[in-house]
Amino acid sequence: MSNYFRRLPDLEYVSRLKDSGLSDYIVVKNLFKKGILREDIYQNIATFEKYKIIGDERPDNVANQIYDNSELDWLVLVSNNIINIQTEWPMKQNDLDEHLLLKYGTYETLYSGIHHYESKEIKDANNVVLFPEGLWVDENYEFIYTNPQGILEKRRPGLPVTNYEYETKLEDNKRNINLLKPKYVNLVIDDLKGIMQYKKGSTQYMSETLKRGDNAKLYS
Repeated sequence: MSNYFRRLPDLEYVSRLKDSGLSDYIVVKNLFKKGILREDIYQNIATFEKYKIIGDERPDNVANQIYDNSELDWLVLVSNNIINIQTEWPMKQNDLDEHLLLKYGTYETLYSGIHHYESKEIKDANNVVLFPEGLWVDENYEFIYTNPQGILEKRRPGLPVTNYEYETKLEDNKRNINLLKPKYVNLVIDDLKGIMQYKKGSTQYMSETLKRGDNAKLYS
């Protein structure tokens, strides 16, 4: 990620430090600038490949494995529109267990408490799916259908899903991500250089990498 932050342009912002004068400025990074993928790249599935996060892999681990460069961890996040890594990236197992115990209060509630019921698949004699699996249903929901003999049948497709099963499934879904194929990396880095440059035309403009000012227009 340090490689990404080095590319962020600077701001000369009015200093709020103690003993600073009215004309004193400090240089800070413009965190309002955000690297994004071009729309034609982001919308083209051919430029990405599927990846499943294993164990406690972090974005830098994934970047090192796929791109041989751990500092391209920002590209892993941008490719999946991940803003908050704390909530949008899979937790470490120990952290997840602690979080869920705090959320549900007791081990019994966590592991035995029913979060909801999900349908199991129902097929007819010709192996045609009549009722799909994975739908949320009421505990006593009945699916009624006519069998090939013309007889009405009732089935209860609801299967209990515990709080722990529900929460771990949410976490597992976070493990399926898309990664930009290595051959497109240089193209994105070139785009990033353009995104991070300031454009002339503003009184706050000082150079392509520096602005001076004290209002909300600084991030543009």
